[in-house]
Amino acid sequence: MGIVPDSRLGKIQFYENHLSPWGDNAAAIGLTAAAVTSLGSLTTNARKAYDAAEGARQAAKAATQAYYNAVRAMHNGPGAGADMIELIRNKAQSTNNPEVYALAEIPAPATPGTVPPPGTPTDFTVGLLQNGAVELKWKCANPAGAQGTVYEVKRRSGAAGGFVYAGSSGVRTFVDETLQAGTASVTYQVTAIRSTQRGNPAQFTVNFGVGGAGGAGFAITSVSEGGVVKMAA
Repeated sequence: MGIVPDSRLGKIQFYENHLSPWGDNAAAIGLTAAAVTSLGSLTTNARKAYDAAEGARQAAKAATQAYYNAVRAMHNGPGAGADMIELIRNKAQSTNNPEVYALAEIPAPATPGTVPPPGTPTDFTVGLLQNGAVELKWKCANPAGAQGTVYEVKRRSGAAGGFVYAGSSGVRTFVDETLQAGTASVTYQVTAIRSTQRGNPAQFTVNFGVGGAGGAGFAITSVSEGGVVKMAA
């Protein structure tokens, strides 16, 4: 390891700590007072730039979280978009009036055909995003000719209790932005759905490291699927 740390912040701290002794002993150690003063100005500028960058990073993180919260409230909030779509579908079905879908400008459910139900999700992996959200990924072998498969995601915190709806995804990945901080373990249940057909649900459990979800040392230690433990990708 060299005299000066490799990290940018480490370099700033190194020179901040050495400006005083270098200035007090400039001539004795082969420097000039003017050179040390100039270095002090450069160090002050570097510290200000670091503080500004750190403030911008925190502001960006807060803005991103506010954006996620606003979209979630719009779509998944009580009585919001997703609930309204469900009410529209219930109206069309209860009145047996397909014109309801046309008026609402949403597609009617596809008529069930001869294509078998969707497959069962497998090969789960889990990762962490920079904002602390949990990203789930999986594979699913759906029947040939199957289109419009949606994956319903439910979760249960801890070993007891029922599953609650976390969201849906039209692709084999889902970002969970609402997991409660400090959660030590969470079990996800993923079900492939196509029109009125549902595949067999699959469950897997995620164990978190020290501090739990969203806490200090937040890390995924393992993913357990069907008794087989796999380290997260």
